[in-house]
Amino acid sequence: MHGNTEATGLALIVIDMIHTYDHEDAELLVPSARQVVPVLAELIGRARAAHVPVVYANDNFGLWRSHHGELLETALSRPHADLIEPIRPDDESLFVVKARHSIFYETPLSYLLWRLGAGHVVLSGQVTEQCVLYSALDAHIRHLEVTVPRDAVASIHPHLADAALDMMERNMGARIVTAKDIAFVGTRWPVPEGQPRRPGGGP
Repeated sequence: MHGNTEATGLALIVIDMIHTYDHEDAELLVPSARQVVPVLAELIGRARAAHVPVVYANDNFGLWRSHHGELLETALSRPHADLIEPIRPDDESLFVVKARHSIFYETPLSYLLWRLGAGHVVLSGQVTEQCVLYSALDAHIRHLEVTVPRDAVASIHPHLADAALDMMERNMGARIVTAKDIAFVGTRWPVPEGQPRRPGGGP
């Protein structure tokens, strides 16, 4: 984290869950996502209650002029809006738009985590054997601690997801747990000296 010796906080990252589910293999992903959404909704709720930053890192669907509000509206207008509504961002949520598999590739996420003082990321969302795996690797090489709740990540191919979780644990030192095993400890935005903090963690 670029020399930030105080990067001991935690951040919950929600990967690609603002989704239209209209791509190839979506019919294989939807059943897994349907199982994950209630678990993830509970996890997000606990993170918010503990004032832990919740960062949505999401594909842009190839809509290069869109901002995150338009991406959310697009996803909510599609047939699987019921998978979006329970986990939609709130006013305190942070949002990073990505274009490739890793949440770090050509995004400001590394700097954002540094500003948050977060040296530990909880990776949730989809797809386990794709974006979650590559993001875990990129987090590892940035010397971030990584936790992945296996019941809060969705997959297309379960056997590949199992292999991906094994790789994350063995090769990247990730903690593979269940969502209920995660105990959030609050992490708040650093603010200039003399300025008050908001209860939600913003500057």
